[in-house]
Amino acid sequence: MRSRFFINSAAPSSLLSLVLTISSLPLMHAFSPGLRASDWPHFRGPASSGASMDASIPKDPKVAWSASLPGRGLSSPIVIGEKVFVTASAGPDQQQLQVLCFNAKTGESLWKRQLQATGRTMTYAKTSVAANTPCSDGKHVFALWSSNDLAAFDLDGNLAWLRGLTADYSNASNSLGMASSPVVVGKTVVVVIENDSESYSLGIDAATGKNLWKLERPKAANWSSPVPLPVKNGAPPAVLLQSKNGLLAVNAATGEKLWEHEAAASTMSSSIALSDIVYAPVSGITALSTSNSAEAPQTLWNSRQINPSTISPLLLDEKLFSVNGAGILTMAETKSGDVKWKLRLTGPFSGSPVGAGARIAIINEKALLQIVDSTAPEGALIGQIQLPLNESTKELTLCTPALAGNRIFVRTDSTLWCLSE
Repeated sequence: MRSRFFINSAAPSSLLSLVLTISSLPLMHAFSPGLRASDWPHFRGPASSGASMDASIPKDPKVAWSASLPGRGLSSPIVIGEKVFVTASAGPDQQQLQVLCFNAKTGESLWKRQLQATGRTMTYAKTSVAANTPCSDGKHVFALWSSNDLAAFDLDGNLAWLRGLTADYSNASNSLGMASSPVVVGKTVVVVIENDSESYSLGIDAATGKNLWKLERPKAANWSSPVPLPVKNGAPPAVLLQSKNGLLAVNAATGEKLWEHEAAASTMSSSIALSDIVYAPVSGITALSTSNSAEAPQTLWNSRQINPSTISPLLLDEKLFSVNGAGILTMAETKSGDVKWKLRLTGPFSGSPVGAGARIAIINEKALLQIVDSTAPEGALIGQIQLPLNESTKELTLCTPALAGNRIFVRTDSTLWCLSE
């Protein structure tokens, strides 16, 4: 494993595509003033760690409401204020790209917008074109689909801009479907479009939809998602990119390379970056110190016992949690990587665990939501609820739950669910 630090790296030139600009998006920071502590603004929550400091997880969750969805999807819901947003894809070839908004308290449908795919819609049968979880700055929602179409809407459903990325980069796709989820970092929407052919990552101006930077990336299918890095000592907002070649930190505004850690990383499970530590799915889990922003990160520890498989880990109350391919939840100390307990859950899982307070929620592919007490000496399953699935369509649940207040939001292909006490 090698780490490198870059000095005076030139940012790539901006490339302009077909953009429809209707309004501007005033963004100030990765955690925009438009966001509330209770919001769940992108994949795996406020800090992309799977945890919420504001929410609570009910011990015995019950269905508060459910809402039918007009299309398929494995993307996760996001929550902004009292609105829940989710994407879907419909039609024989999933060419109808949808963004749907619901009242978080009642499940009332507030609006639906539909676009036509401009890129490839081929995917593995288990997945769908609506695989990428949307993200938000608290004032707008940015939705990406496997067809490499990217759109920005305000919270009332007004289109701000639209990008058909396949028009610019025609060879970017893979036969299984794309699934990396975008994230807003500062004033930049960071998008990972990595595959065996035309592989790249983009920094896109959230206000206009224009490229701020473009980085050529390793040519390999990659479903991991970018992660915002904590801003320290007045440094500009940065983002962590992950690939089979390792980790790369870049300035989110310019694409300038900040540091690199060369070691084969997972192309499915995503990293966590909090405080001065990055927990990366490298040879199990590797903890890297980024405390000195003027130097490349140093390895603190590595544990092959913490094996996240295809599922992203959770960082909760200074403990690291991971679910492996056998459905075993592992708890490890963040300072050492030492495993403290393992708890077998009912799998299989495709979504990642989320947590609040002492509790963890995770839903398996058969829509069994399981609640774990993380403070029990060996971990303890304390609650669960089985959601109904449409057997005739072989419906599955592949999403990661979203948390807001005392509610859990999950989606199946056909339904958005809100669970509470």
